[in-house]
Amino acid sequence: MTADRRALADRVRAICLALPGMTEKVSHGSPAFFAGKQAVMVWADGHHDHEFPHLWCAAPPGAQEALVGSSDRYFRPPYVGHRGWIGVRLDGDVDWDEIAEVIEDAFRTVAPAKLVRELDADRPAR
Repeated sequence: MTADRRALADRVRAICLALPGMTEKVSHGSPAFFAGKQAVMVWADGHHDHEFPHLWCAAPPGAQEALVGSSDRYFRPPYVGHRGWIGVRLDGDVDWDEIAEVIEDAFRTVAPAKLVRELDADRPAR
């Protein structure tokens, strides 16, 4: 992994681990983040047919269709796309505030209610 791609993974890691109860495990050789269930998977060196750096994450119902239709930055990832997950490109000019929102939505989608309440107690709801 190049230094640039390691920096991308570290940036995603920092966003994920700032959420209450989020933990990291290595899955398929890449960082994966869990809040009870898996919420985010980072593919800094690409994965399968997508050789660009990206992440996959859980998404609330209806978000996949809206996001994939809104920008080339989003795509339906293999294996988990049928469950509503989204893929997000991390190449080019990345809007890190947007990535943080997508990751928070993933957290809210899979985290136990207790952790969501803890997040809401620490920051205003969007």
